[in-house]
Amino acid sequence: MSTPTTDQGAIADPGPLGLAAFAATTCVLSTFNANLITDKSLVAVVLPLALFYGGLAQLLAGMWEFRKGNTFGATAFGSFGAFWLSYAAYAKFVVPGLPAATANQATGLYLLVWAVFTIYMTVAATRTTGAILAVFVTLSATFVVLCVAEFAQSPNTVKAGGWLGLLTAVCAWYASFAGVTNSTYHRAVMPVFPNLGERLRPHRTHHGGPFGAHA
Repeated sequence: MSTPTTDQGAIADPGPLGLAAFAATTCVLSTFNANLITDKSLVAVVLPLALFYGGLAQLLAGMWEFRKGNTFGATAFGSFGAFWLSYAAYAKFVVPGLPAATANQATGLYLLVWAVFTIYMTVAATRTTGAILAVFVTLSATFVVLCVAEFAQSPNTVKAGGWLGLLTAVCAWYASFAGVTNSTYHRAVMPVFPNLGERLRPHRTHHGGPFGAHA
């Protein structure tokens, strides 16, 4: 393998890794929420993904975003990495001990705080790219719908949240695909679309991977 010629102080863009980790874990869990797989005993397949890919890999991506000076990416990946780690712990160790009659309230509250976080991150995402904004808009809708489903104990609403989660996963995979492809080809092969902030301030420029504003 040849020696890289890039600046030794620079690091690769961690965004595509974080997005891919988020997408894969979200897709698997949402498949069960959407009732595409009806045997709920199989949902345990989510736990190793939540621990090592959605959790650990995304948390590491968040720490590398700190290294790059990207506050948005660090906050997003660091938080959602911790979300998946906490989900694995909650599903494995906490849920079995909750009273069946009121366990939905605990889960609803858990989803509510993540909905609040995702919604205000969506506001910040308007200054990133259209691809990233799509992830946060669909994810906000997913958390809100799943939160309502838990408090209302509505299986049909859970299914709706599952389908929204699948849409979120597709958006995240696309953003990851665009980021890693554009970085590898060193040009804008896959569009990530202009962002709202760029239209309001046309002279502002962004650089980098999926969190940039390349068309």
